[in-house]
Amino acid sequence: MAGFIKLARPKNELKEKMGDWVDAVSSPVLKLIGLLEFLGAFGLILPMALDILPILTPFAAIGLGLTMAVALIIHLQRRENEKAGVNLVLFVFTVFVAVGRFTVSPVI
Repeated sequence: MAGFIKLARPKNELKEKMGDWVDAVSSPVLKLIGLLEFLGAFGLILPMALDILPILTPFAAIGLGLTMAVALIIHLQRRENEKAGVNLVLFVFTVFVAVGRFTVSPVI
């Protein structure tokens, strides 16, 4: 949902909803973040749900996890601990999915 919002809304509207960190990045970078989040979320769900290339699920988890790790670092640098906590939880979730789909319940 947040990824789609970053793609669909202009930067000034995002600042109102998401905070001052939006000013720290350019509009193209903001759209790239939105695209990565959007594709990562769909990549976690659709391949397994539709049984079409389920191997993409753990790779989507890795990509989304990297996105969350970078977001976590940025929020910590800006001392936005509440937002960093959300990114940490999402990062842990993506690690759980990636490890689970590569080792515990492999899709290969």
